Amino acid sequence: MEEKVLPELDVGELELEAVIGFNGHVPNGLKCHPDQEHLIYPLGCTVLIQAINTNEQNFLHGHGNNVSCVTISKNGDYIASGQVTFMGFKADIILWDFKKRELIARLSLHKGKIEALAFSPNDLYLVSLGGPDDGSVVVWSIAKRDAICGSPAAGLNVGNATNVVFSRCRDEMFVTAGNGTIRVWELDLPNRKIWPTECQTGQMKRIVLCTGMADDDSFFYLGTTTGDILKMNPRTKLLADTGPMKDKFSLGVSALRCLKMGGLLIGSGAGLLIFCKSPSYKPINGTAELFATCAKTDIRVWHTISKRELLRITVPNMTCHGIDFMRDGKSIISAWDDGKIRAFAPESGRLMYTISSAHRIGVTAIATTSDCKRIISGGGEGEVRVWQIGCQTQKLEEALKEHKSSVSCIRVKKNNEECVTASTDGTCIIWDLVRLRRNQMILANTLFQCVCYHPEEFQIITSGTDRKIAYWEVFDGSVIRELEGSLSGSINGMDITQEGGHFVTGGHDHLVKVWDYNEGEVTHVGVGHSGNILGMRISPGNQYIVSVSADGAILRWKYPFAS
Repeated sequence: MEEKVLPELDVGELELEAVIGFNGHVPNGLKCHPDQEHLIYPLGCTVLIQAINTNEQNFLHGHGNNVSCVTISKNGDYIASGQVTFMGFKADIILWDFKKRELIARLSLHKGKIEALAFSPNDLYLVSLGGPDDGSVVVWSIAKRDAICGSPAAGLNVGNATNVVFSRCRDEMFVTAGNGTIRVWELDLPNRKIWPTECQTGQMKRIVLCTGMADDDSFFYLGTTTGDILKMNPRTKLLADTGPMKDKFSLGVSALRCLKMGGLLIGSGAGLLIFCKSPSYKPINGTAELFATCAKTDIRVWHTISKRELLRITVPNMTCHGIDFMRDGKSIISAWDDGKIRAFAPESGRLMYTISSAHRIGVTAIATTSDCKRIISGGGEGEVRVWQIGCQTQKLEEALKEHKSSVSCIRVKKNNEECVTASTDGTCIIWDLVRLRRNQMILANTLFQCVCYHPEEFQIITSGTDRKIAYWEVFDGSVIRELEGSLSGSINGMDITQEGGHFVTGGHDHLVKVWDYNEGEVTHVGVGHSGNILGMRISPGNQYIVSVSADGAILRWKYPFAS
């Protein structure tokens, strides 16, 4: 019986004009091109190139199934993308020409899925990781468009490798990592071999979600499902440090980038973007690039490096006693002597909202919670007030009436469940912000001017008109230690580093002093002010100390210790 062959229909192909959507399922699937003008990301079996400024889109068609990973070469000439396919079938890698927006080569060796891809720093090689059914690592020659060599990616008694990162300086070294495996590989081109060395992490077993290499190859970093970061030395193959020890990042560290300025940018499974540094890996909130000052009639925002004034917010005939940035950077919260709390937009200076009659005898101190939902204010009459801040509303949650005179300083605990207020009535009060009542009171024969939590938050340090720096136990309010802070006059300003190793003070003696917290000794003194120092802050990341004085001077000091 003769088989009938149906004639192929001549079907026209529809032209794709635009795509709206980003599913976010491809790990590290959103890339910024080195030209800083294009985003590259996969959607289904298409790779999109989207201009950031004009939103113009180009499409790279060639994959027969969903794209599972994408990477861009260091100079931006090439894009490589890998796909998923059915079990046992070849999964293609496609090498694309970025400028021409066209396919250069199709590389087929792996089966099932391409897990991850990375280009060598000089675009000589592309390294690829196969998925769970494949389990191999392959190095490809970009010039020859062909495989040089391959090897099983991980040992027998560990899970799959899911990440690959190339050296930033050498074309012959790369790192793979995944479930219980971290390997540094050396490419031996003459013998067409790659040699792995297993990294030693002691008893620590981790599942790696993301990797990042320092610019000089001195270290590489691994983000884990546990929510901590491992720092490895690629030369010794040993663990350099790991953190954070406490308060690990919720739902794991899912994205990681080493920054040129030092430090890491971390993305967590909970959707947070965090800037942190080795070895503590505690979040560094805020930026050292800007700071704000307040005085009679105005608030000013300054660019730290150039010392330029970026913004001036003026309220005629009023004095601003205190300011704080909301942690999200969307508002400056300020305390004024007419009893009002005013919130301003930090870029335009526009008044966003006013809380009228916040305090009877002027607002003297102010602080915000890190979740941006509350403001805590202190008044000249001694009241501490907790305000709930919504999208359109500002509501008084509680008025805490225990201080007998002006509140001079407020600091909030990191978890927003507690705060401490210092007053010129000779007391510091630790407040429970959940139950909205007093936890502990600290008494001294002084007018308290400043207070700080130690980062571990079981101690506070205070100072004021008696010139003493006192360390107190938060739990029971007992004094642990007293230091002679100044030889003449009140201490008015104080700040502590995020690590808690050092703090700074300043006051009527016109001197900026840096102290070792544990030793209780002055390590550095800054001579420069001619007026009484009224306030000071250490910048996030410990680059600078900024101090302000009664004569209107603002001084920026280099922080004396390497951070």
